[in-house]
Amino acid sequence: MNNLFGTLLSKISSFGSGADNSAVGIDIGSSAIKVVEIKIKGGKTILETYGSIALGPFDNLDAGRVTNLSVEKISKALKEVLKQSGVTATSTAFSIPVQSSLIFTIELPALVKESEISTIIPTEARKYIPLPITEISLDYFVLPKKESSFEEMNTVVDNSETPQKPKEKINVLVVATQNDAISKYRSIVSQCQLTASFFEIEIFSSIRANFEHELSPVLLMDFGASRTKLSIVEFGMIKSYHTINRGGADITDSISKSLSIPFSEAEKMKKEFGLFGNPVEKSLSNIMEIHIDYIFSETNNVLLEYERKYHRIISKVIFTGGGALLKGLSEVAANNFRAEIEIGHPFSKVTTPVFLQKVLGAIGPEFAVALGLALRNLQKNS
Repeated sequence: MNNLFGTLLSKISSFGSGADNSAVGIDIGSSAIKVVEIKIKGGKTILETYGSIALGPFDNLDAGRVTNLSVEKISKALKEVLKQSGVTATSTAFSIPVQSSLIFTIELPALVKESEISTIIPTEARKYIPLPITEISLDYFVLPKKESSFEEMNTVVDNSETPQKPKEKINVLVVATQNDAISKYRSIVSQCQLTASFFEIEIFSSIRANFEHELSPVLLMDFGASRTKLSIVEFGMIKSYHTINRGGADITDSISKSLSIPFSEAEKMKKEFGLFGNPVEKSLSNIMEIHIDYIFSETNNVLLEYERKYHRIISKVIFTGGGALLKGLSEVAANNFRAEIEIGHPFSKVTTPVFLQKVLGAIGPEFAVALGLALRNLQKNS
């Protein structure tokens, strides 16, 4: 069992006072790299600096395009954004793209001892993983029992006609990550002469940055450039995870092709007008709505499946990722989901300069993963 990632969902507690530690979170996405540096000063968690750099130009593509860069080019871009943003701390944490991983839950009999779980997981995980077990690294987290008991209570209520038999199970959240992906990120760390405190699957970082103390089931929708990631979270733990292979770059590409304009111009129009539409080019909103309708339709299928399985209703939907900033998205979502719609504000977890608060509020969803990494990294160093 390779416990490479440490605790998957370390709690964010109050940091020690008097320390002056700094920590950096680095999120290498498919279209951009985001970095956040935070520190503890006077018992408060302070935002030191942040930065973002588009990866498209490093592959002779437009900014916003999805890339598949070599380690050398990613390292070059990372060095550039660290320099531009003035990052000084050497303690870094990196996100691993979720497409390099599988996330699933395994049920074990309640009689299984905790000491036996580490030897059982690799065997059970083979049923879910299409790759040889030697090509992946496994990490796991035993889900709290209070979650199961609460869930069972609701199941009994909703199925009163069925016999009430106890579900004596241990639920274990398992993350399987390709070794090739880990090796790639280690090479980037080495080439940039950095030290990585840990690697973490991006969605866990995002949850840490976006969640407070929600107890009811919440859907976290991460709108990325190449895909939209759906995480249903209850009691702070992932209960269900799905990926929709459509993202912001696909929308921009459709605008570009439909209106016969360059990708860069299409990206600018998308950000300027969003779903509210352009009075000059009235077909713009229709082009975008095709993609948004597809994403929301797929999301509703996921929600219905979850509700049928667990008899629990999603109370809130939190938007995160760069695509969450699309104008009009929340309004359209309100007509699609029977839940409260909220745009994540990760920077609310740290102290920021007053003059930057409006800007950070507007760009926060883009930096959720980087900030979530930095928060865990800072706690680790405290």
